[in-house]
Amino acid sequence: MSGPDLVAARDGAVLHLQLNRADKGNALSSTLVTALTDAVDKASQDANLRLLVISGAGRHFCTGFDLSDLDNETDDSLLSRFTRVELLLQAVHAAPFTTLALAHGRTTGAGADLFAACTERWIVGDASFTFPGAAFGLVLGTARLATLVGAPSAASWLQGGAVVDGATALVSGLATRQIESSALVAEQAALTARVSRLDGATQRAIHAAIDATRRPRGEAGDAEDLARLVRSAARPGLRDRIAAYRAAQRKR
Repeated sequence: MSGPDLVAARDGAVLHLQLNRADKGNALSSTLVTALTDAVDKASQDANLRLLVISGAGRHFCTGFDLSDLDNETDDSLLSRFTRVELLLQAVHAAPFTTLALAHGRTTGAGADLFAACTERWIVGDASFTFPGAAFGLVLGTARLATLVGAPSAASWLQGGAVVDGATALVSGLATRQIESSALVAEQAALTARVSRLDGATQRAIHAAIDATRRPRGEAGDAEDLARLVRSAARPGLRDRIAAYRAAQRKR
């Protein structure tokens, strides 16, 4: 599957999905979220797939939820879009194979949540992470983040609006590795070899067993995450809160 916003490339047991909106910082438009969700859902049905890689074109991995057309949004349209983002994050988090996110540059909001939803989370070169959604009343990806970095760090980042640098992301567990861009091809090849060593059924079973040590991802856990997101986004005034947040950011 390829398109203007998402480029997909299959190489044997590896599927690489590249966010391809470099001029928009790879912000998550409705079209891009739909394309990503469709690609992840299709990949999850492929018994031969061992590794899904998600990267971003241009200077940044993903600058978050696309708000470039906020004037034409309503509270209801934003609620619908945020709900689709949460469902995408759940699909990535529940994928039955290894998922690898390659962050660089700015990794913001829903983009940072997409990074956090993956099994392997590599910083290529350097990256910074921010989680601004709480500033306009949104609860998105919070439980998954807390599982990775612990409740104190998650609370600090979400409530304080901190910019998390690459070193902090690595130490905290948000990122699993930090590598130079020159080493990416070799390191990705080594990961592919590792996840391809066993037969497909065994590899998926091991992946599921290891993932079971994380926060439960089944219907109950996913439903709780979705309910928290919907309750926060359905509170009247979402569009105005986002507009006020953006105005405050521009004054800084």
